[in-house]
Amino acid sequence: MEHTLVIVKPDAVARGLIGEVIRRFESEGLVVCGLKMVRLAQKEAEGFYQVHRARPFFDSLTRFMAAGPCVAMVLAGEGAIGRVRTLMGATDPAKAAEGTLRRSFAASIEKNVVHGSDSEASAAFEIPYFFNRLEIVSPAERGEISVM
Repeated sequence: MEHTLVIVKPDAVARGLIGEVIRRFESEGLVVCGLKMVRLAQKEAEGFYQVHRARPFFDSLTRFMAAGPCVAMVLAGEGAIGRVRTLMGATDPAKAAEGTLRRSFAASIEKNVVHGSDSEASAAFEIPYFFNRLEIVSPAERGEISVM
């Protein structure tokens, strides 16, 4: 069972897309194991995106990510990282496949609705950036409560 981090970015939160983003992931069999709304300070956004520090878009990206609330979530499933990346679509929404989140909802390369870990190494850094172990529930633990 693989875990990955997904962030519903400020543009999607402002447009009321949180539920739709979660619905799309869950409808593909991914399980939400952690979920919270956060407001990143500029320094926190810079720390999270430190891998892009030398890239020309770093300042713009971190300002954007600190501009409003985000929703961070941990998703789990077989091949979760690759599946999430497929469902998100290409970073550039104009190049994203039909039916992907970015093709459906993104306004630009920066305002592209979601962030998702791109590798196991990224997920290993990104998940604890937002969640401690008490805030992540295993898929098996989710099923322990009887509904009726």
